[in-house]
Amino acid sequence: MAAEPLSQKEIEDRLSELPGWSRDGDRIARSYRLASHFAATAMVVHIAQVQEELDHHSDLTLGYNKVSLTVNTHTVGGVTEKDFTLARRIETLAAVHGAQ
Repeated sequence: MAAEPLSQKEIEDRLSELPGWSRDGDRIARSYRLASHFAATAMVVHIAQVQEELDHHSDLTLGYNKVSLTVNTHTVGGVTEKDFTLARRIETLAAVHGAQ
């Protein structure tokens, strides 16, 4: 079954459960700060593992001690439940990595 885009209200409701995440056009977005470049790199590797597992990939940027993501479902050109599944998994990883 193909993913269906969420309504604005559905997106807002789900974002209210994910502090730090916000709407960015047709995507949801979040940035994290970590203690060091090595810590940020380790988090990126773990995010990549989860993305492979879910077969759902974000735009992911690594800075010195910062990791930024934008997520949407490219095939529907908007935000779907798949994006929030990925965001929740990333939040779990962020806590393990001490990301703020």
